[in-house]
Amino acid sequence: MSIDIIVPTLGESVTEATVAKWFKQPGEAVVQDEPLVELETDKVALEVNAPASGALAEVLVEAGSDVEVGALLGRVEEGATGNVAPKPTPAPAEKTPATPPEPTPAPPAAAAAPVATPVEEDIPMAPAAERLILERGLDPSAIASSGRDGRISKADVLRHLEQVPAAPAAPQLVAAKEPRPTEEREERIPMSRLRQTMAARLKEAQNTAAMLTTFNEVDMSALMQMRRDYRDVFEKKHGVRLGFMSFFTKACVTALQEIPNVNAEIDSTDVIYKNHYDIGVAVSAPKGLMVPVVRDADQRSIAGLEEEIGRLAGLARDGDLSIADLQGGTFTISNGGVFGSLMSTPILNPPQSGILGMHKIQDRPIAVDGEVVIRPMMYLALSYDHRIVDGREAVTFLVRVKECLEDPHRMLLDL
Repeated sequence: MSIDIIVPTLGESVTEATVAKWFKQPGEAVVQDEPLVELETDKVALEVNAPASGALAEVLVEAGSDVEVGALLGRVEEGATGNVAPKPTPAPAEKTPATPPEPTPAPPAAAAAPVATPVEEDIPMAPAAERLILERGLDPSAIASSGRDGRISKADVLRHLEQVPAAPAAPQLVAAKEPRPTEEREERIPMSRLRQTMAARLKEAQNTAAMLTTFNEVDMSALMQMRRDYRDVFEKKHGVRLGFMSFFTKACVTALQEIPNVNAEIDSTDVIYKNHYDIGVAVSAPKGLMVPVVRDADQRSIAGLEEEIGRLAGLARDGDLSIADLQGGTFTISNGGVFGSLMSTPILNPPQSGILGMHKIQDRPIAVDGEVVIRPMMYLALSYDHRIVDGREAVTFLVRVKECLEDPHRMLLDL
């Protein structure tokens, strides 16, 4: 009995997906609920599992094709046995009698050194001349003698060396250039649906929003000291590590409650004010940048925020985020500092009206009470939609975030 493999419901407002890859080939055995095919939407990648055990009968939609919800992807033959041939194993190599290795010819000498040859005994010569002739490998019969009884003197040998033209220098061997590789030097790969959507949304933000960025800096001394003081006992009690992102999320919620326009969005000629605080946290995942949303961040404690942020980050790294995890954020925090960024201008995540950029913590000299001291400083950047957020509001928002982080006890006490 053949059972259809259908594109499942993909989530709110998502009607189309791309077939990323098949995990099985036609004829291979499958087990019920085993992943068969991966679909990629404009938000997440999700797997479609086998509806029954048997064999994959046919694949009707190849990888790279677009499909809609309810489309037929293929069929599974229930109860069938997979007919995949086993992979051939290489036959053991036949043993051949060992043969002695061929002698490696010695490389030719770059320049032959003079070889001393016996000097003919019937040619009279001075001892100094004989030594020089042996050293230079000269032929005594070619040297004109000027001594008594035809004796070759040292002066005769030197005069002979001056008259004989010098041997031409051996040509230097120039290494031949490696030929250019014949394969293509460029590779064209289609963008994933997730990357296409991300590119379109970022470009939409630039084209539609009146985007502006304001900067400030925060002294991280107090927050870092609090983290050092309570890190171990916090982890022991709550089972999660105490990081910085929960404090930044809490600080942003405090500022959003004071400046509601940064938590709002524009819909045509209306402004939609949000009375909830769902904070998106940008995460670098293998498939690209993803922004899972921490729901009702204003209702969560520091421990609750750390737990939820850690859970979402883990799902993003494993590719297990659901569409619901990515929808409905009201404000976004992006931490480029983990990659070493010192300053940047983050791009809005539409239709949101604000995004906070965190950066690298770096020791810098600052003036405190008339003295220059070294403090761990971080630049903060707030990009906002100037159509709905005025400059005064944006600056006030960023100053409030700075105050919360520089005195975290007041923030936690709601002062």
